[in-house]
Amino acid sequence: MKKWKYAPAEAETTRDRTPEVAALEMAIEEFLRGHPVPDPPDRAADRAFREARFDAGLAVVHFGTGEGGRGLDASRQPLVEERFARAGAADHAAHNVIGLGMALPTINAHGTGEQRARFLRPCFSGQEIWCQLFSEPGAGSDLAALATRAVRDGDDFLVTGQKVWTSLGHVADWGILLARTDPDVPKHRGLTYFLLDMHAPGVEVRPLRQLTGEAEFNEVYLTGVRIPAGHVLGEVGQGWRVAMTTLANERVSLGGRPAARGTGPIGQAVAAYRRAAAEGRADAATTERLMLLWTRAEAARLTNTRAAAQPGRQPGPAGSIAKLQMAELNKAIYELCVDLLGPAGLLIDGYAETAPDFAAVHGGADVRKAYLRALANSIEGGTSEVLRNILGERVLGLPGEPRADRDLPWKEIRRS
Repeated sequence: MKKWKYAPAEAETTRDRTPEVAALEMAIEEFLRGHPVPDPPDRAADRAFREARFDAGLAVVHFGTGEGGRGLDASRQPLVEERFARAGAADHAAHNVIGLGMALPTINAHGTGEQRARFLRPCFSGQEIWCQLFSEPGAGSDLAALATRAVRDGDDFLVTGQKVWTSLGHVADWGILLARTDPDVPKHRGLTYFLLDMHAPGVEVRPLRQLTGEAEFNEVYLTGVRIPAGHVLGEVGQGWRVAMTTLANERVSLGGRPAARGTGPIGQAVAAYRRAAAEGRADAATTERLMLLWTRAEAARLTNTRAAAQPGRQPGPAGSIAKLQMAELNKAIYELCVDLLGPAGLLIDGYAETAPDFAAVHGGADVRKAYLRALANSIEGGTSEVLRNILGERVLGLPGEPRADRDLPWKEIRRS
């Protein structure tokens, strides 16, 4: 067990310590005194630690009392994450990226009391891993055009279709699934949101090999899969509204991940630059390139920090800003890292075909693999082109693109 000692951060001297913040900090301190942080390799102890954190209302503080939170403003969550990270608690973001970033807030927002009681705690603790079943081969950027069908059959729905780009589908226990329940209405109105048991009969997961040699993504085939009606999230036919909650949280969780100054991809770039400079391989142009990237990374970090601290705000279309800048910045930073390696950047050692149990969306230790993986950032979680449309239309108020099929019944729309 790790011994924890409370040590106020330097930033606390300037933080507005309201009674609410002071009480929250005291609750975290008392919790950590009674629950030593387990060593990372001990998964059972780590799960028990996170279950206790959930029960103490320190999982997601804006959730309800008894459901992992304390009914506080969402702007208090970064403080909680900072304290637990400083105490040495394990970061579950990579191993359950869909569960924590997307399923958890969506179930909390739209789930029944029974659904929240069933799914929130095991999702937060890591007992159950989640995946997202939205994208399809014939409906990528146009999610509302999806064709996977769900037909009512007594107390169940029978689901048949194909999903693609399913991160961690091979290790997931549950999936958030969007399927079409009414083909006779316009495409945005005939959708229903389901919670799918990934171990149910008729669910087949096939790996998709990436440039890195790994199979982090998958195809998922659904053949007559039975989903109980009790696993509909929200109302039947109202899946698009529920999915918008998921997508807004997805873009915030991917793009706005909190980080300390100079860490993450830009920290790797600085380290690579220092090695290259020591070997005489960093000229003035390279120095300027790094400085510009560092400035962009720091501006993005401060923007995300400020956004996270705004009280009373839930993710909306503006969250696309964080995702867009993350995607474009990661690619540029890791491209610099590979360039700084010189000829060594052309070859990856140990290029093994594996299926990892974690998502590498935010990079990795090997900058060569991280560069290859970063190329997917501008596609996953909403393509950069789609995000620019969202920002233009829904944030800046610019005219929207023509959408001739918006009011047509889905079954009359031409599909690829």
